[in-house]
Amino acid sequence: MKEKKKDIRALSKEQLREFFVSVGEKSFRGTQVYEWLWSKGAHSFEDMTNISKQTRQMLDENFVINHIEVDKMQRSNDGTIKNAVKLHDGFTVESVLIPTFSRTTACVSSQVGCSLDCKFCATAKLKRMRNLNPDEIYDQVVAIDNESRLYNNMPLSNIVFMGMGEPLMNYKNVLKSIEMITSPEGLGMSPKRITVSTSGVPKMIKKLADDEVKFNLAVSLHSAIDEVRTQIMPFNATFPLKDLRESLEYWFAKTKKRVTYEYLIWDGINDTQKDIQALVNFCKVIPCKVNIIEYNPIDDGDFQQAGSHVTDAYQHALEKNGITATVRRSRGRDIDAACGQLANKSQDD
Repeated sequence: MKEKKKDIRALSKEQLREFFVSVGEKSFRGTQVYEWLWSKGAHSFEDMTNISKQTRQMLDENFVINHIEVDKMQRSNDGTIKNAVKLHDGFTVESVLIPTFSRTTACVSSQVGCSLDCKFCATAKLKRMRNLNPDEIYDQVVAIDNESRLYNNMPLSNIVFMGMGEPLMNYKNVLKSIEMITSPEGLGMSPKRITVSTSGVPKMIKKLADDEVKFNLAVSLHSAIDEVRTQIMPFNATFPLKDLRESLEYWFAKTKKRVTYEYLIWDGINDTQKDIQALVNFCKVIPCKVNIIEYNPIDDGDFQQAGSHVTDAYQHALEKNGITATVRRSRGRDIDAACGQLANKSQDD
């Protein structure tokens, strides 16, 4: 039986250098190939023009480059772009480019499906098929950077891990992808421009703090009352707010970085004064800001956006207590690219 070729991007630069020495070549060839794979984004060994044809053939015999392909690109009326990204094994994930006048943001996926079970999110209905590899996450960013330059005449400025999947349930690969995105040998982006969004896995939030990460942390909160949060995010029964609060205190003590809470408001679910006061109290635990996000329906009637008067009441209460609160309007809703809608439901042009 023929041995399966190894994905070359699973090797570190040092491992590549060692490989070249083992086949009787100079170690610097490993550095050259590494540069082609990451900073130059080569999708085939034939692209590596400063390497001899014989060496390229040898690489092709031993390795494969499992790059992504943008299978389908959709553009929204508001300029948002959604990519259906085909992976080497036939699975598809989605990523989004969100442009504004002064910046462009990539929303990237970290899993095929999702490990968690939030009732209001389309991705959660898919269940988790597998984790994405670091290079698959990295490739999403490269593709969106190219689109940003093409359609918005500017390089990508920000990245949010808010696409499909729970990033902290794919911890090692997410951190490796960020290492490459921020490396001078990769895309050289500042970690301050990257935000990892989690539904709240306390143990992994503490690990982020221990690993002294430089990127930003956001938490999908949506309720600061345990019974309500468990109703809409059942895993909260396993990771209750008390544990989440403790992990966030640990995060701030270690990093001195404030956290962002993402918050959706639904009619009849978290729209009372009690809900508002619970959020205010939770926000007093550590320095934070709140993004109140407009809800995007996912084809069932269980969740309906609360009225604007409720959003105003939340914002007023937070600001009265010295907590920054921003209301985020939906982008890309007409192509199912808005927050919570990513579920491989790409429409026909």
